[in-house]
Amino acid sequence: MTRARKELIAIEDTPYYHCISRCVRRAYLCGEDVQSRQYFDHRKVWLVEHIKFLASVFSIDVCAYAVMSNHYHLVLFVNQEQASSWSEEEVIERWGTLFPASTQRTQNLLKNAESDAVRKVYQEKIETWRDNLRDISWFMRSLNEYVARKANKEDGCKGRFWEGRFKSQALLDEKALLSCMAYVDLNPIRAKMAQTPEASDFTSIQERLYHVADQQSQPSKPQKQLIKRYKNYFLDKTEEQNLDGEYDQQAELKPLCGSSHTPLSDGIPYNQQDYFELVDWTGRAIREDKRGVIDDRLPSILTRMGIESENWIESVTRFQKHFFDVAGTMTSLNEYQQKQNQRREQQKEGAAPIEWIKGKSACARLYG
Repeated sequence: MTRARKELIAIEDTPYYHCISRCVRRAYLCGEDVQSRQYFDHRKVWLVEHIKFLASVFSIDVCAYAVMSNHYHLVLFVNQEQASSWSEEEVIERWGTLFPASTQRTQNLLKNAESDAVRKVYQEKIETWRDNLRDISWFMRSLNEYVARKANKEDGCKGRFWEGRFKSQALLDEKALLSCMAYVDLNPIRAKMAQTPEASDFTSIQERLYHVADQQSQPSKPQKQLIKRYKNYFLDKTEEQNLDGEYDQQAELKPLCGSSHTPLSDGIPYNQQDYFELVDWTGRAIREDKRGVIDDRLPSILTRMGIESENWIESVTRFQKHFFDVAGTMTSLNEYQQKQNQRREQQKEGAAPIEWIKGKSACARLYG
């Protein structure tokens, strides 16, 4: 049964979420249309550009993304502290970037308010905007509506572009976050659209690898190939489509800081090199001609995270099959279930408790 979004996204449980949106009828509206032989890869550029633009406006960071031909994946971090630190003026400015007409009107009325009661009404509206700017539903709504309108205008048609509301999974702990990020970054490889992470166009892993290669004073041949590929497939198309200055502000991916002691708002607690090696190793291990064959030399992060190699492969290749609304270790899932039941009881007396969280069986097998 479909559950209310407020039950699926609870920031007090975790700031990390995996979000997926699919095109209507899962048609290849962002790739190659098999029937008409039309190519819509430029829409992938729209998605990536608008994701970064929205991340610069919202207090939401992008940890990972993958834009496919008929759907896309996002791993998002909700930065509560950042939104709380904004002044009223900054909230108005940020919301005005998305909805200029309504904010300009409210700003003028606030300045000319003759009583404290009237001023309080508009200040409450500003606080509502602050909450919206750290709300994943508003982030996804702004993204999907923008792309749908632009695609429908291009096709000269009306109607749905996305099949329905986006799917979200709460990532309750570091193991779930790491599994999900690798799952998202390896989407093109599993779909046989690419053979390596650096050739996986419109993914966060390719973007991270590009920035590393671009910073080298003397890049190697593979790095030069990556730089050329990334510019051809993304940067050049971005410049062509952005002549009107639509995306002057852009947010970077949430950095891989490599320390669990670093505040969550500052970065993802994995070392960048370890993460690259882990994704590459996982991609090699899930190849059809090497199914079940595991390299003896495992990335050190697996040992540090306490993840068994065989179970790791199973986790990444079938992440969405194993987990539904939430993902994490057994301890995290039990805590989540308990908190959800407490909230349900507080909101409605006598509400039926959640008796089971999908994924517990897989969790015991995957994470112990």
